[in-house]
Amino acid sequence: MQLSVVVPLLNEAESLPELSQWINHVMQENYLSYELIFIDDGSRDDSWKVIVELAEDNPAVKGIKFRRNYGKAAALSCGFTAASGKVVITMDADLQDNPEEIPELYRMIVEDGFDLVSGWKKKRHDPISKTIPTRFFNWSTRRMSRIKLHDFNCGLKAYNSDVVKSIDVYGEMHRYIPVIAKWAGFTKIGEKVVLHQKRKYGKTKYGPDRFLKGYLDLLTITFISRFGKRPMHFFGLWGTLLFMTGFGIAGFLAYERIFFEGYKMTERPLFYFGMLAMILGTQLFVAGFLGELISRSSHDRTAYLIETKRNLD
Repeated sequence: MQLSVVVPLLNEAESLPELSQWINHVMQENYLSYELIFIDDGSRDDSWKVIVELAEDNPAVKGIKFRRNYGKAAALSCGFTAASGKVVITMDADLQDNPEEIPELYRMIVEDGFDLVSGWKKKRHDPISKTIPTRFFNWSTRRMSRIKLHDFNCGLKAYNSDVVKSIDVYGEMHRYIPVIAKWAGFTKIGEKVVLHQKRKYGKTKYGPDRFLKGYLDLLTITFISRFGKRPMHFFGLWGTLLFMTGFGIAGFLAYERIFFEGYKMTERPLFYFGMLAMILGTQLFVAGFLGELISRSSHDRTAYLIETKRNLD
C-alpha cells in the first residue's frame, strides 16, 4: 500500500463525509492506493456513527474509537501503529487542510528522499489573537530545536513509514514531532507551503492554554533529547558545582574563624548560603545518580543496539 492517511478527530461529524469523499477523489485521480484511518478521540456527537457508515461504503476507510478523550498525541500514536502504508500522511478533520496537497507530499517522501515533510500554512485564515502567538511559538521552537521549519504545529505532514514506527508520541508532544524525529536520527526534514482553508464546520478545540503547555513541552523534549540517556551529565555537573561552591564558602569561613578569630561561623549569613549550596548540590548529584540507574535499566536505552544488530543480520 502506498499511503496511509491518519486523521485524528473530536466532534467533527459534519465534516467527515466531505473530507472522505475529497480524499478518495484525490487518490483515484492520482492512481494512489491508500487507507484512510479515522481516530475518534472520544467524540460526543455522531462522529463514530458517520465513520461506520463511511467504512461500509468505502473499504479504504477504517476507524479506531477511544472511550474518552485522550488528546491528539495519543490519537496520532494509535494511528501510526495501525498504519501500513509506505508513506503516512496526517491531517486534521476540520477541512482546513487541503487533500489536494497529498500527491506532492507523497512525491517529496518517495522521490526526494525526505524522512518528514511538514506543511507550512504561510497564509493563515485565523484571527490575529491566534496568528501572533503562533508565529512567536514557531520562532522560539525553531531557535531551540535548530530545525528550519516555519510551522511546527501544522496538522498536514508526510512521513516515511520508518519514522512513525520509530518515534514515541505522548502527552502534548504532537506539536514537536519534527523535533522527536530529529532526535531519533531522521534528519532529512523538509517543508512545503500548503493552502490553509477557513473552518467550515464546528469550532476549534484549542484555547489560549495550549501556548503555555506548548512551551512546557518544548522544555521537556529539549531536556530529554540532550540528557535523556545521560542524566548525570546535567544533574551531576550542576550538583558538583553547587557542592564545591558551598564547600568553598564553608572552608573560607572556617579559615577566618581559626586564624582571625572573627565572628562565629553560624553568625555569618554567608554560612547558611554555603550550607544551602552543599545540600542542593548533594540532592542534584543523587538525582543524577538515580537517573542513571533508571536509564541503564530501561529497555529503550539499548533499543538502538538491537536496531543495529537487525540491520547487520
